[in-house]
Amino acid sequence: MTRTDRFVKRCFDVGVAAAGLLLLWPVIAAGWIAASWETRSNGFFLQERIGKDGKRFRVVKLKTMKPSSSVDTTVTTADDVRITRSGRFLRRTKIDELPQLFNVLVGDMSLVGPRPDVPGFADRLEGEDRLVLSVRPGITGPATLKYRNEEEILTKQKDPERYNREVIWPDKVRINKAYVKHWSFVKDLEIIYRTIRSGA
Repeated sequence: MTRTDRFVKRCFDVGVAAAGLLLLWPVIAAGWIAASWETRSNGFFLQERIGKDGKRFRVVKLKTMKPSSSVDTTVTTADDVRITRSGRFLRRTKIDELPQLFNVLVGDMSLVGPRPDVPGFADRLEGEDRLVLSVRPGITGPATLKYRNEEEILTKQKDPERYNREVIWPDKVRINKAYVKHWSFVKDLEIIYRTIRSGA
């Protein structure tokens, strides 16, 4: 990506994120109320993620899970006992992702790019794979579209954590490297369209 490419991408991100927050704040507010009521805590969920150049930031989402003493993993399956009733709806409709527009507005994220992962994955990339970290992570992206049913896929595995680490994660890295190498504004628009159309 050239300096001009990055400028165009950033201007588009800021414009859409600002408009999105202005138009969708009632939906976010309703989701926050539902999440707060069911979890008996702040309905916003903040979690440390790995961003551009390996820098850490806090992603903002609507809370869809509650703590469980029987589960201790960052990998989520479709039948995860930690997911709340309202959380299932928020996750299915992707409303829980809307607060990330704030992350886009302040510059932590982009509308399109590699999904930001928790520490232990992206921050351990080496060699050419670190190309993934040369761009801002995105709310959606080509890997997000391919694995829009990731939780269902993991549910079918005997060892979800291992499958995620050995199969899904390497494939996401491959897809995201190709995205960065062949980036174009038109492709970003196509990914956004496909995301809205598929509900990913």
